[in-house]
Amino acid sequence: MSRVAKNPISLPSGVQATIAPGAVSVKGPKGELSLALHQAIRVAEEDGSLQVRPESDESWPMAGTFRALIANMVTGVTDGFEKKLEIIGVGYRAQAQGSKLNLSLGFSHPVVYEMPEGVSVETPSQTEIVLKGSDKQRVGQAAAEIRAYRPPEPYKGKGIRYSGEYVVRKQAKKK
Repeated sequence: MSRVAKNPISLPSGVQATIAPGAVSVKGPKGELSLALHQAIRVAEEDGSLQVRPESDESWPMAGTFRALIANMVTGVTDGFEKKLEIIGVGYRAQAQGSKLNLSLGFSHPVVYEMPEGVSVETPSQTEIVLKGSDKQRVGQAAAEIRAYRPPEPYKGKGIRYSGEYVVRKQAKKK
């Protein structure tokens, strides 16, 4: 039985949760997010916190999943989420232009990535990319799609990697 679902989700000041049949929406200073609920899950607001409960004992794993998703929504509308990417390689660089990210990754053409709605991009330097947004899934998906253009290769380590990611290096072929 899931123990995650038994923990209540506390709502900080300035955050409002609206519970409708089959959906939950959370509104805060950084935006508004909504989530469609599974039919086996019920959400109730009690004393400034949200409780996630299953309809039957077989639905506890689903309740734990939805509790984590709703908790991420509350964190997103209060603090937001951030992913950092690093670019390693001679001549590889990034430049943010509004909602677009221009990448020079050693191809014959520049790569232009259009940011999804709700995700903003910053480039503090030519080799750093910072993605910010209130939806954890969208920020993570955008970071994964940018990384997929040139994932780090194992011989020289060139490519786009998450900040703090360790790339296992291989030894070059010997004669």
